[in-house]
Amino acid sequence: MTIASALLDWYDQNARELPWRRDKDPYKIWVSEIMLQQTRVEAVKEYYERWIKRFPQPEDLARAAEQEVLGYWQGLGYYSRARNLLSGVREVCAVYGGKVPDEEKKVQALPGIGEYTAGAILSIAYNQRTPAVDGNVLRIFSRLFCLQEDILKASTKRQVYLLVKEHMDPARPGDFNQALMDLGAMVCVPKRPRCGECPLTSLCEAYARDVQDILPLRTPKKAPVEVVLAAALLERKEVYLVRQRPDNGLLAGMWEFPAVEVLANTTAEDCLKTLLLNELGLEVSVGEREYYYVHTFSHRKWHISFYRCRQLSGRLKPEQGRWFRLESGEELPWAGPHRKAADALRCAMKNGF
Repeated sequence: MTIASALLDWYDQNARELPWRRDKDPYKIWVSEIMLQQTRVEAVKEYYERWIKRFPQPEDLARAAEQEVLGYWQGLGYYSRARNLLSGVREVCAVYGGKVPDEEKKVQALPGIGEYTAGAILSIAYNQRTPAVDGNVLRIFSRLFCLQEDILKASTKRQVYLLVKEHMDPARPGDFNQALMDLGAMVCVPKRPRCGECPLTSLCEAYARDVQDILPLRTPKKAPVEVVLAAALLERKEVYLVRQRPDNGLLAGMWEFPAVEVLANTTAEDCLKTLLLNELGLEVSVGEREYYYVHTFSHRKWHISFYRCRQLSGRLKPEQGRWFRLESGEELPWAGPHRKAADALRCAMKNGF
């Protein structure tokens, strides 16, 4: 029995029912794969359904404003994914008449699409023999072939890519890639792989050598940098001061309560007063801390405190911020933990606090 036959037999009996598998629309596959980056499948399902309802075709997304698109992405994080998806779809509509191209070079040239996403689109939608190598596939093949190199190294990834292509079923490349996705999610998991349930156990070198719990090898990630932040909850007649983050960098273009990093040998109060005066033109007093959240990114860990503030004098520089009514019905694409603070404020207002 080959890897392909054993894997596909298992997949035919155990494939997950996922909303993006209802058809082989390349646009929908593209959307789902971008959403699934750095995000759990169960968390993505609801976002995907809502997205496709609002943007069922590439043309619908291409016509949408970026702020609306970011609003529909709110909560998935890594917002550059949404911006790249929007740019890519606009390019598909402008250059390819709304049809996702079926050539690897053209697909990979679209914003935000790398080798993995291109492989998923081309194999599933267009039945092309193109591997889609992600963390699941790297883990499975490092165990199958007992690879002793760091799976995060480019040379190891290339080795796995070639192995996948060699063993891929030419008649069902899309199903082969999706079967690997499911096997990695349900059976060949990172810790304590369920080898007794695996269709590839008899073909697995790591299992034969009893090293499946050790593989794959990888260099440990660096711990995220700890960052202390203070944010201002400045209210005036039931509206709050908010501002938009810069167009580049972390959480680019998202909305937040004015926030500043609190460096060593400074206080949150002094930092907020300086920020609001110098950048927004407002003199304020800083009151008690209202909320505190810890928010972890891949490379940063925010410790952010939200303080009630009161305006003493000055006039808001309009290009630096706006007054926003939390209960207006308008949805802003909030930056990370600022959404939690906004939700907490709404709840407090609703309950009369």
